Amino acid sequence: MKQLIINGPNINFLGIREKNIYGNQDYNFLLELISNKAKEMNIEVEVFQSNHEGAIIDRIQDAYSDGTEGIIINPGAYTHYSYAIADALRSVTMPKIEIHISDINTREEFRKISVTADACNMQIKGEGLEGYLHAMEEISKLINAAN
Repeated sequence: MKQLIINGPNINFLGIREKNIYGNQDYNFLLELISNKAKEMNIEVEVFQSNHEGAIIDRIQDAYSDGTEGIIINPGAYTHYSYAIADALRSVTMPKIEIHISDINTREEFRKISVTADACNMQIKGEGLEGYLHAMEEISKLINAAN
């Protein structure tokens, strides 16, 4: 099973930016968490991060033909306004989960809107970095149900 985790803008600055919201653990800590969970689940996981909308869209499109069976995406701020990423997500048929480290529904008004959520099978929010592990389990269930 091959899962793709896409992280959008500023996720690479975990442990640096807004620690009161995103915590003290850095991006490498997140990558290690994901790697350990993948080993535990005996699955292949690729993690991709970009601060550029076009690069995220390109990676989603590449997933169409590279053997990716499910996508987990934290679009970062693009969540709230990138119809282009939403369209790219709709273009691929594999299961998709949108994830957010914080609970976007309890933050600023603009963060309560997700234009990408409807292009995904589900949304996980407010679980901190552990939400990624939860998403990996849920996307596995969706992949297995589709096969």
